[in-house]
This record gives sequence, C-alpha cells and structure tokens, in this order.
Amino acid sequence: MAKPWSPASWRDRPIRQQPTYADADARAAVEARLGDFPPLVFAGEARNLRAQLAAVAEGRAFLLQGGDCAESFAEFHPDHIRDTFRVLLQMAVVLTFGAGCPVVKLGRMAGQFAKPRSGDMETQDGVDLPSYRGDIVNRIEFTAQAREPQPALMLEAYSQAAATLNLLRAFAHGGYADLHQVQRWNLGFVAGSPQGERYRDIAYRISESLDFMAACGLNSDNVPELARTDFFTSHEALLLGYEQALTRIDSTTGDWYDCAAHLLWIGERTRALDEAHVEFLRGVNNPIGVKIGPTMDEDTLVHLIDRLDPHNQPGRLTLISRMGADKVASVLPPLLSRVKGEGRHVVWACDPMHGNTIKSSTGYKTRPFDKILAEVRDFFQAHQAEGTYAGGVHFEMTGRDVTECIGGAQAITEEGLRDRYHTHCDPRLNASQSLELAFLIAEELKAVRVGAERPVAAAQ
Repeated sequence: MAKPWSPASWRDRPIRQQPTYADADARAAVEARLGDFPPLVFAGEARNLRAQLAAVAEGRAFLLQGGDCAESFAEFHPDHIRDTFRVLLQMAVVLTFGAGCPVVKLGRMAGQFAKPRSGDMETQDGVDLPSYRGDIVNRIEFTAQAREPQPALMLEAYSQAAATLNLLRAFAHGGYADLHQVQRWNLGFVAGSPQGERYRDIAYRISESLDFMAACGLNSDNVPELARTDFFTSHEALLLGYEQALTRIDSTTGDWYDCAAHLLWIGERTRALDEAHVEFLRGVNNPIGVKIGPTMDEDTLVHLIDRLDPHNQPGRLTLISRMGADKVASVLPPLLSRVKGEGRHVVWACDPMHGNTIKSSTGYKTRPFDKILAEVRDFFQAHQAEGTYAGGVHFEMTGRDVTECIGGAQAITEEGLRDRYHTHCDPRLNASQSLELAFLIAEELKAVRVGAERPVAAAQ
C-alpha cells in the first residue's frame, strides 16, 4: 500500500535533475512567496481537459500537443505567442476537417521553462560551468554569474506564465479562434508553400460550409462553439519546488491540483518509480503524462501505470512514446500489447522529436524531418497491428520562421541551419513543417477511422 501523500512528500525521495542553489534560505523564501500567489490555472479547467482526454483514450478524439522546447524570457513577445497558437489552430483544423476527428489542443506553453540536462556541468574551451537548465533556473550565457542558479527567476517565470495564459485565453475565447477567421490564419512565410496551398483549400471549403450553415440560421451568435475553442497548457514538472508552491486544494472537491498547468508530465530521465517526480505527480488530480523511451520494459511500465493511475481512470494518464525512428517498430508493439492486455485506459501519444536528434556537419543540433515523419508513421502502424488507438502527437514547434530541423518541403539543409537557428535548447519544427506533419497525421487518422487501406503516400 502506498504511503500517505502530501504536496511535500516528494522531499523524502531521491531526486534527479534539480539545481543546487547557493542560498537555500532564499530558495525557500521564493517558494513561500509563490505559495501566496494566485493559481495560474483552475481545477475545473484541468477536469475539463481530463474529460476530453478520456474521449481520446476511448478512440473518439485526438490529442495535439505542441510548443516550445524551452520558453525564454528574452524571446517573450505577444507576437510569438500568437503565431504558435495560430499554427496549432491550423493543425487542429487540418486534423478535424481531414479526419473528421475532434482535436484536444494542448500547448507546451506558459510554464515550459525548466529543462533536464545530460550532465550537471558544461565545458567550453576548458572552462567548466553549471549546465543551463532553463530560464527558470539560470541564464544561457556561458559565464559564472549567468550559470549560477537564482531562486528569483521562479518569480519571473510565474509572471511570464501568467501573462501568456492571459493572452491565450483571450485568443481562445475572444474571437481570434472563430472558424470564420480560418482564411486569415496563414503566416506570411507559409502562404506560398505547398502546405499553405493545401491549408487554403481546406479553409475555403470550411468557409463554404459555414456559409451554408449561416443560410440555415446557424452562426457564431447562436452556436458559440464556432467562435471559440478550448486551449490548455502543459509543461514538464521538473522543478518540484516551483510545482509544490503552486499546488492547491480545490474548494469544490477537496482534491489537490497543481495549478501551474492543466497537464504536467514526467520526463524520461525522472520517471523512476520510487523517486521524487513520480511521488509528487501521483498525488495531484491533474491529467498527467509520462515520457516512454526505448529502455522501458513491460513490467516497469505496468508498475508505473499502477503508481500514477491506480484507479484506471480514462483521461488521467497519457503515455508519450519517444523511441526514435529506428526503434519504434520493434520496441513499441510489446508495450502496447501488455498495456492492452492489462486493460489499462491510457492515452498513447507519439513524441517523434527527442529520439531523432543528431549533430549536423555544421555543428548544429538538429532533427531530420524525414525521421520525424517516419516515427509518426511507424507509431500509427504499430497501433494498427496491435488493435490499439494512436491517440496523439507531442512535438516541439514554433510559429516563427526558424531553420532548426533539416528537410521538409522547404528542403532546409545542414548549411541552411545557420540562417535562422534561434532555439535556446532543442531544434523545433517551423510552421511549414508543422503543417506538413498535420497533413500526414490527418491521412493516417482518416485511414484508421474509415478502416481504409493505408495511403500510398504514408507507406513510402
């Protein structure tokens, strides 16, 4: 039987991927101050997301989760938030219209500030300094002062998250997400691309349908769902002192919720059963996710599901597969079969980014777009073979016109990476590549939902 849980019970467990603060009292003072701040999200919103994810677990909807690898303070700007939100809306339109499938929209936004690292220290030109762990912990510049973890950065992260959420709510409910605006959601640098042309065709057909509905008396005034959308936020629950400070009791149910985001996930490096991150997230009532990499074995996965979702509630747990294009076909099917055989009601999502990271010949960390597409295809194929449901995709992207992942219809080369390589951490898809991915997923989903043969283009 599990020991009693409290928001602080994780502090008695081994913990990984945490910064070492020089002044523990200053860290405690910041966490106490955060504990008095208003929640960033509300328990009712998290319950709404959980209900929508339950539909995904039952094969009736699809999860679209995307956003920045690591949000930064320096690049915080309303235009960047708008552009990322707009690309996710475009992708959702492609999926909904192309596959006839409701889409749950979940941003890696308003809290994705902390990043796990492969080592505690980084070496440049013979100098060793603490690794950059995200703007909530330290700064990216390679100086001793910048790399010193600073507790006060948690307050800046909270402030940016609050402002981002305020703008996202305005976009989602203030008219920007109105389906009548679909023709205007194109970004300038996508407009002349093949993806832009395909999107415009869908937008035109949606506009025709809306005109027909309006002629029948149905419009945004009497069908408000046409003018707004649900949009949720998520991030990796890595910096547990920050997460605990924003964990509150819901006044209507008496349950604990982490009010820093609607969904929190545990990363591949911090999912050990008896360690702090699993201990913390097992007790909050938010929907939660876990990254599942190629080293995961069947027994450990079942034990992890038992720990995080003991009551087997649809919508509670999302398993995010991140195998790599060369491993997913061999590693994922046994896991799918075991979870299905155990009767577990989970959402399966595909992260095609993290297992496909390489270093280019020009020295940039990048991801080949063809490998990303290959992992998504093999993810769908594995589910089709096992009789399970490929329920979502989780990826790193931006609405900015970056050149960080090679390939795609834009044919970004290794030499071309230097043109607009802006990421603070991992390479992201740009808007054109994101839309290209959306069209592929729509084809796969449509084939699954109508029981058709796999499309020729997806089988190449």
